[in-house]
Amino acid sequence: MLWTDKYRPQELSQVVGNKKEIKIITDWVDQWKQGNPQIPLLLVGPPGIGKTTLALIIAKEFSESIELNASDKRSQDVIKSTIGESSSSRSLFGDEYKLIILDEVDGIHGTNDRGGVKAIGEIIKNSQHPMILIANDFYSKRLQSIKPKCTVIKMKKSRWNSISALLRKIAQAEGVEVEPAALKEIAVKSQGDVRSAINTLQALADKDHVLDVDDVEGMVTKDTRSDIFNAITGVLKSKTPAHVKEAMWIEEDPTLVMEYIAENIPREYKKKDEIQKAYDYISKADIFFGRTNRSRNYGYWKYASDFMGIGVSISKHETYKKFTKIQTPTIFTTMGRNRGKRNLRDGIAEKMSEKMHISHSIAISMFPYLEIMFKNDELAWEISYFLDLDETEIKRFRKKKIPKKVVDKMEKQRAQMRVEERDRRAEELKNQMMNVIPEVDEPSTGDELPFEIPGIGEVKEESVEEEPVEEEVIEEEKTEKKEKKKTDKQVSLFSF
Repeated sequence: MLWTDKYRPQELSQVVGNKKEIKIITDWVDQWKQGNPQIPLLLVGPPGIGKTTLALIIAKEFSESIELNASDKRSQDVIKSTIGESSSSRSLFGDEYKLIILDEVDGIHGTNDRGGVKAIGEIIKNSQHPMILIANDFYSKRLQSIKPKCTVIKMKKSRWNSISALLRKIAQAEGVEVEPAALKEIAVKSQGDVRSAINTLQALADKDHVLDVDDVEGMVTKDTRSDIFNAITGVLKSKTPAHVKEAMWIEEDPTLVMEYIAENIPREYKKKDEIQKAYDYISKADIFFGRTNRSRNYGYWKYASDFMGIGVSISKHETYKKFTKIQTPTIFTTMGRNRGKRNLRDGIAEKMSEKMHISHSIAISMFPYLEIMFKNDELAWEISYFLDLDETEIKRFRKKKIPKKVVDKMEKQRAQMRVEERDRRAEELKNQMMNVIPEVDEPSTGDELPFEIPGIGEVKEESVEEEPVEEEVIEEEKTEKKEKKKTDKQVSLFSF
């Protein structure tokens, strides 16, 4: 049997740590038992600190309890059918109250959970019985609409000395001899997780019922990678580089972490020189992220991490003793709202790049000039016709549609230009075909000399009679007529 189950606390007084929070819970239980309904409790904190154990202890104070894991049954219909009716119906034991426990509320996520948070909100509103909701991530978006309807109790990690004292009691009950230093080592390395500490003690005790420091020195520290909100808090609230580096050990996109830090700097820092210096380090981190993307050398990440982590943390003169709620970067909200505009811009730029043979960035840089040119109706039609823009894309450059009379006029002109272009091309084709036909050589009489002899030409000319010349001219005319008829017949095949 696991020691975590065997030594699970049975009363609130046996719970390790969180004494102030337990006092609030005790008062809440008392109010319900006195007949004074209270709003639900929302227990929030990291795993292993006893949230579910607390809920089970509280359940003993009521006649019955109903427990549901919200991460397993996440749709609106299932949640309503499982606990919806139970929350508004009477207890099986008469007028007594029954406790409704809803675990892992922040586990409701994804498209299959649509309506799950809404269903929980309706159950809270209509419930006639006490409810306890349990979550791990205080800053989860799924809790934004739930937290205002509940008494939020933020559970803290237990101190190592409290965990060590509990381990000592368990070791004595199990007959295990453990050195105090070994218990301290286990408690420290558990990082506030009571469940992890008990499991470690049981695993080591199974090998030998005598534990000393040497047995636990090689034990690996519990993996406590912080979430993004703890990382941002560590950067903004600490000035110790070692603490900041530990907080930055996080499984998140580093550029996302940088955006979170940049968003929350002015919320935490108040002095202008602190804010200026912090953003200077953020800009240097952004430069190294850019180098990473260009070179694919991810070694630059460590420099970016130091700039946006340690650099930002040391920019402040001193730590501020105040609570600062970590806000989600507004850049994501802005980008979400402008996604349609960006897609429209990119679509137009792509058409311009294809038609005009220019780059995407050059095309976008021409948008202000197009806005001026589109003020002229006819020019707007010409450009949109050339780029093949639809109505939505035309509205990117002008608010009003192109008047219908202008569209009809320009389409008629375009049709006339097509007819003229067709005729021009037909004429060009006709001329090309005429130039391709070879000329027919004149018939030879056999009397011509290949070269001219001085003095002989004059004599020859006098001796030539007129009649052969006339016959020769007539023969040439007949040849020309035959050529013309032949050419006309060929061109007619390509006439339009």
